[in-house]
Amino acid sequence: MSETTERLGAHEVAAWLRRQPKFLQQFPDLALTLVVPRDDGPAASLASYQLEVLRDKNRELSKRLRELVAISQENERLAVRTHQLTLALMRQCDAASTVRALVATLAEDFNGDLVRVVLFAPIAGLDEDWLQVVASDDRRLQPFVDCLKDEEPLCGRLHPDKQSLLYGPRVDEVHSSALLPVEGVGLVAVGSRDPNRFYPGMGTLFLRMMGEAFAAAMKRFAD
Repeated sequence: MSETTERLGAHEVAAWLRRQPKFLQQFPDLALTLVVPRDDGPAASLASYQLEVLRDKNRELSKRLRELVAISQENERLAVRTHQLTLALMRQCDAASTVRALVATLAEDFNGDLVRVVLFAPIAGLDEDWLQVVASDDRRLQPFVDCLKDEEPLCGRLHPDKQSLLYGPRVDEVHSSALLPVEGVGLVAVGSRDPNRFYPGMGTLFLRMMGEAFAAAMKRFAD
């Protein structure tokens, strides 16, 4: 009976203290005598426990801040690269040079191991091993119907049908991709040997901006 009463009394004391958060400010000597159980050792004073909690929170906040700074720096680098790509595309004097400039930039500045381009129509003077010309109504493009319709970039491990068309005999080298549909022009794929380089859910803002810049550049040479 006394044990139950003591347990209920402790709960009541705890409830009262929750309603009086400044209680220990009035009785600092009491705070010095309280002890808090530790998971990994003997009991510690309340002040030491609170200090440790604050240090843990500070470490977590510092870690989060470092992550945000890293993300900000990466976004800044991508913004600069995207701007430089846009300028490079706009400097070209013909369609073939524009496509080559895109591929070179993606390979060099965006960590692409394999860059592949599928165009809906041939371009004079453009014959490269990374290029395929496939009419927009060709059955081989059936796996890309939704992607082309939505005009939304895809990131991650692509379906084998998509992989096969894009990368051909080197398909086994690619473990993640960024696929960029370009309105009225075709498809651009950046393949990586790193399975974590491109993943579903990663931001695609800069990919869309690159696609729009490429489409605008190519429209200058449309018949």
